[in-house]
Amino acid sequence: MSLPQGFAIHQASTADLDTLVFHRRAMFEDMGYADKASLDSMAAKFRSWLLARMNSADYLAWLVSAPDGSVAAGAGLWLMDWPPHMIGTGTRRGNIVNVYTAESHRRLGLARELMTTLLVWCRANRIDTVILHASPFGRGLYESMGFQATNEMRLSL
Repeated sequence: MSLPQGFAIHQASTADLDTLVFHRRAMFEDMGYADKASLDSMAAKFRSWLLARMNSADYLAWLVSAPDGSVAAGAGLWLMDWPPHMIGTGTRRGNIVNVYTAESHRRLGLARELMTTLLVWCRANRIDTVILHASPFGRGLYESMGFQATNEMRLSL
């Protein structure tokens, strides 16, 4: 599969910060988070976090431009420092986050192309273990690309 005609993928820069923050917020809204104050707070904190991680090259992102020049989709890759482990040989683990496609551009294969781009980058840069948290919307895509559920658990304190 490839991008539909007129669409293009490019690596994001800090000039795209507003778009990346918007995508994260919209992703959470699509998952049912509705408290505006909480979403605003998260977005403001994420913006600061994201700028620092992008400046240190610990966060990379790719965006899909639509034929009209608007941003149709995006995805991020957080390169996390990782202790020696039985799974994977590297000292960094890729954490795919903020996969988002604008509603008017869904079901065109844009998220799949973004995921493929991120995974190609990971292979080329010796990131041999990649994780993500799947929303119900994305689970089928990730499973079709070989991602498997793990034993991660969570406790909110």
